[in-house]
Amino acid sequence: MPATGRILALDVGLRRIGRAVSDPLGVTAQGLPTLVRQNLALDLAALCADARHYDISLWLLGLPLLPSGERGTQVSRIEELGNRLQQASQRPVEYWDERFTSVMAEQVLREAGLSRQKRRQANDKLAAVLILQSYLERGRSAL
Repeated sequence: MPATGRILALDVGLRRIGRAVSDPLGVTAQGLPTLVRQNLALDLAALCADARHYDISLWLLGLPLLPSGERGTQVSRIEELGNRLQQASQRPVEYWDERFTSVMAEQVLREAGLSRQKRRQANDKLAAVLILQSYLERGRSAL
């Protein structure tokens, strides 16, 4: 984990990108509004604007590994976005195992009693929060 600056985590889907940002101390993750994807250029522009606004020092992209831990079919798509994001923003990218975060997010939202439509709207953001929070907790446990 970087010594200074915030981390912006992404749960990248084909239609939406869930986003979460760490607090300046790297302790907690706060969800941001989900980005509805348009095209690569506009997506990168919006994400780079986030990087500047939140003064991030690191991108954290959820890596969709298979339950076995092997690389899924979407991994290369996420890595390509990560490469483009690193070039466009001049900030480093790390990848984090996102297995089961969407399932966990769905379960939390269902237990909260949200309607199917509200769950769909909140799932991507909550998945990004779970990715970032697990990354932050791993960093604290290493201390």
